[in-house]
Amino acid sequence: MAERLDLVKNVYNKTEYIKTINTSFNELGEISITEELQIQPTVEEFFVLYNSLFYDIPALGETNSHQYLIKTSGDYINFDEINDEIQALQAEIAQLRTDLLNAQMENIRQTAANVPSDQTNEALEVLQTELESANQNLVEVNTRLSEDVNTSTNNSSPLGGTSSATGGSTSTGGSTSISTGGATGGGGGGGY
Repeated sequence: MAERLDLVKNVYNKTEYIKTINTSFNELGEISITEELQIQPTVEEFFVLYNSLFYDIPALGETNSHQYLIKTSGDYINFDEINDEIQALQAEIAQLRTDLLNAQMENIRQTAANVPSDQTNEALEVLQTELESANQNLVEVNTRLSEDVNTSTNNSSPLGGTSSATGGSTSTGGSTSISTGGATGGGGGGGY
């Protein structure tokens, strides 16, 4: 009835104990700094994840959205300051274009004064009207573009339409019977 049970006790001295028995806590969920760095995605891995999740991320929202990414990234790179500078430069470009178009129209008037004809005067008036209209379109598009940037919406950029409208206006001037009209078409139009 009585079974014999032998108990074996291993005794270690202090140096053998540290080498034999693992005394670190690795089952409590704590991760060392090196392990945490190894788990953290690299910038390249982040963008691979971002591209794969792009359409799953909500467009708008206070957090975890494209809007949040734009806001935080914009704050990081001082986007508002850069945007204000861009708007000021665009306004200056629009003013310089207006000045250039007016100077070219004056040059054409002086050249056309040497050859007075009703057809030339009519063509000049049409060209002047088209240039003023194109300039007004530039100002309006610039205003809409700055509003779109300020609201951070994903509207299509109206800039391309303005460039072609401006180019169309000046090329119409170039197709008139005035020989210097072609120079106006090449110099004054053009988009960004």
